[in-house]
Amino acid sequence: MFDDAAPGGGGEGRSDDLILPFKVGEAAVRGRVVRLGKAVDEILSRHDFADPVSALVGEAAALVAMLGSALKFDGKLIFQAQGDGPVSTLVADYTKGGALRATAMVREGAEETAAKAQGPELHYLLRKGHLVMTIDQGSDMERYQGVTPLDGPDLATATVNYFAQSEQIPTAVKLAVGRIQDADGRTSWRAGGIMAQFVPGEGGERERGEAALLAEVDEDAWNRAATLLETTQADELLDPTVSPEQLLYRLFHEDGVRVFDPVPAYFACTCSKDKIARVLAQYDSSVIKEMVEDGAIEVSCDFCRTMYRFELDESGEAFKA
Repeated sequence: MFDDAAPGGGGEGRSDDLILPFKVGEAAVRGRVVRLGKAVDEILSRHDFADPVSALVGEAAALVAMLGSALKFDGKLIFQAQGDGPVSTLVADYTKGGALRATAMVREGAEETAAKAQGPELHYLLRKGHLVMTIDQGSDMERYQGVTPLDGPDLATATVNYFAQSEQIPTAVKLAVGRIQDADGRTSWRAGGIMAQFVPGEGGERERGEAALLAEVDEDAWNRAATLLETTQADELLDPTVSPEQLLYRLFHEDGVRVFDPVPAYFACTCSKDKIARVLAQYDSSVIKEMVEDGAIEVSCDFCRTMYRFELDESGEAFKA
């Protein structure tokens, strides 16, 4: 499902809106660091979510960027969490090449409840539910989908548990989202993350997962890398003056760490008037009439908040060309 990035010169000279793959020493420990600046600010500033919900959406964006950038083929990775809490749905997707978007659906009347969260608390905002990872390779290819219970107090823990249950892959994840203020007093959102997985090298069987830890040397290497990763602090993931390379050196310099070519990340929405028109065309005329106000239907994209207006013709049965 995932592939290693090609060796390269790392991400020197740029520390925002990128995903930097890395490998720890000679062990089968590989991972990614993500740093989102403008990309996540564009995602979050288009909504009026309460801060805890914004932070959760930002974490989802950082997470799906790390996971999606590892796809070995053209396609899209879709992350979705659904629950019975004040937030009903959390969704983010990453298209190979860097396009990133994310949003959440807050239940009607639950906005104040969501705002009372102490942060991006998964067990408070979504509560009980399930987590879904979908790999979409296009209409001509079969989708791959993994589903597990939503298990953990935060998104990082739920992701670790997902890989343990669905893929049997030892995983460690840290995520952070916050606002920073520039010299002119303007504030903007930032997000960051780091993850590592135990991945057998070339020739190894990727699906072995936990079974691959039978060798004591492998288990020791993985436990050490995961323990070091857990020491990562939020400010190290968010501070624009701390480069991904500097963070990786601090964590893994004793074991040696190799970085690979960085992958871009940027906000982009795939919505269009034609796509929405095709969705509306699937509804019966009676349903369409209920949606009409002042001779038109207005539809807002959940991701980018772009408003599309569809006016009916004189018959009231079809949209104007």
